[in-house]
Amino acid sequence: MKTRHFLDLSSAGPDGLAGILHDAIERKAARKGLPKGAPDADAPLAGRVLAMVFEKNSTRTRVSFDMAMRQLGGSALVLDAATSQLGRGETVADTARVLSGYCDAIMVRTDDHAKLEEMAAHASVPVINGLTDLSHPCQIVADLQTILESGKALPGLKVAWLGDGNNVLTSIVEAGGLMQFDVVAACPQGYQPPEDVLARGRGRARCVANAREAIEGADVIVTDTWISMGQDHAEQKLAAMMPYQVTPALMAAAKPDACFLHCLPAHRGEEVTAEVIDGPQSLIWPEAENRLHAQKAVLRWCFGQIAAG
Repeated sequence: MKTRHFLDLSSAGPDGLAGILHDAIERKAARKGLPKGAPDADAPLAGRVLAMVFEKNSTRTRVSFDMAMRQLGGSALVLDAATSQLGRGETVADTARVLSGYCDAIMVRTDDHAKLEEMAAHASVPVINGLTDLSHPCQIVADLQTILESGKALPGLKVAWLGDGNNVLTSIVEAGGLMQFDVVAACPQGYQPPEDVLARGRGRARCVANAREAIEGADVIVTDTWISMGQDHAEQKLAAMMPYQVTPALMAAAKPDACFLHCLPAHRGEEVTAEVIDGPQSLIWPEAENRLHAQKAVLRWCFGQIAAG
């Protein structure tokens, strides 16, 4: 079987993504009542080892992938730039070849999407995008799972994005194109997603300047931190972003049963008010937990245990 890399949502395609979501929901339900560290009954990745390569800090990605491998019967190990030869100039290609000889899959969290692609080009085992500057597909698998579990079907939804046209938005746009829902992003001048990102939505994504226009009639509202790790010009950016803060007044323009999502970490009082993120429409805690279940399904897809579609 050809090596299955999960570099973006389009790696799986619409049918593969649907299979991943179905598996995540089913496997989550089957674990009800089990201790977190207990393996799934079938332990489908018994004996498998995941190498996790971190060039950016992480909480949810690190813990969810580690626990995903434990629950699937396998194990994981962590490498970072400070304590591996990557930090001393060893090439990504050489690292990919070495890790392929030791481990069964590689997860990469990096600041440069080109490094992820280079890792995949030289690895003989599956490579998974744990986050790059371009996209964050594993997060959006968890978001889609959360939306489905809330009782909403994906086709025909309106998803509103407020704030920075960043990597998380890229993957939401791509998901809209694959799963047939609309994405309307409200972003300030200078922070809009580029046209090639909007094109990933296959005609279902657009960017507007007005926050209320984006959120009006929306089924799902999503935002993210405005200042990402390593970014400069914080004061200037914060000033530009303030009209896009998700507030109770803005949420009132969405559908009455609309839900709020945020990939975390959050800065209450910046991109979202405490009343919204801690309010009854917020699904951030199920969303965060679903990183674990989504990661498990992505791993199983990479190992050929879920149909490619």
